[in-house]
Amino acid sequence: MSNSQPATIEDVARLAEVSIATVSRAIHTPEKVAKSTRQRVNQAIAITGYTTNAMARSLRMGRSNMILVLAPDIGDPNFSSILIGLENEARAHGFGVLIGHTQNDPERGLEYLKFLNSGQAAGLLLFTGHEPFGHQVLTARLPPSVAVFEPVFGSSIPYVGVDDTAGARKAAEYLLASGHRSIAFVGDSKTKLGHVRRRKGYDLALDAARIPQEQRMVLDGEGSIESGRLAVEQLFMRDTLPTAFMCVNDATAVGVINGLAARGYDLPRDFSVIGFDDVPQATFLNPPLTTIRQPRTAIGKQAMELLLETLATPLTEKREILIMPDLIVRGSVTAPAKR
Repeated sequence: MSNSQPATIEDVARLAEVSIATVSRAIHTPEKVAKSTRQRVNQAIAITGYTTNAMARSLRMGRSNMILVLAPDIGDPNFSSILIGLENEARAHGFGVLIGHTQNDPERGLEYLKFLNSGQAAGLLLFTGHEPFGHQVLTARLPPSVAVFEPVFGSSIPYVGVDDTAGARKAAEYLLASGHRSIAFVGDSKTKLGHVRRRKGYDLALDAARIPQEQRMVLDGEGSIESGRLAVEQLFMRDTLPTAFMCVNDATAVGVINGLAARGYDLPRDFSVIGFDDVPQATFLNPPLTTIRQPRTAIGKQAMELLLETLATPLTEKREILIMPDLIVRGSVTAPAKR
């Protein structure tokens, strides 16, 4: 097939050795097509690149088959794996995916809001933790939406993500089981709901262990490497130090590790550190990071499933789908050092 010509449904049917009607059913109502046939059609779609023409098909059909994904940072290590899950699910149902990189810029948010109100996207997946910035009237006319990775504070938008509270509790309980009683939580926030839930998991574990409030050390942080480094500096200005750092995410943990290493400390002999996310770089840190693994591809798949379900039948109440994370034990946690 010539690269200058867009793939057609006829190309897919010919390669899969099925009828055009079967290709259409495999895309739009896959549950009505045998699994083996559906696999042949999906393979033919992947080879021909037919799903890249979803926008053109949308225009011909008079409705959009595109889903807009808004993300504040497409370089976030979590984003790419979640994107794989949601895009595979979208392709299986005949939808294409557009990615909007907001960079937390209000002007970019308004541009995407206008795009959504133009009817060029059937649905919206939000990684931002907030609705698009813009005029109140435009915001009120958002298409069906689902929040992913970060819940939208104070909103009825449904959410699919990891069970932050349960995951954070696992992390804190592992530190407690390792003998730690002085545990600093790094990454508290009043505006990021995911951070709020992870702080809750920390408190629940320490409550169960009967660790009094005055022994708990909680430091603010927006989840960046720099916020982790600054937390170390803040703690060293206090009279007491923790034996372990429980970080709201892996980026914060990297900052904590860097801050401690810059002061000449050996980890985990002097301090233990645990993260949350299990980004690809976690295994290459020194020491390799013990962390909570987010099931990112599964999150993406279920988020797209929920959005497509909402497109077919609007939800009547807010829904949350929380997926249980796993504790990944590496080398950054050990018993507390004697001081």
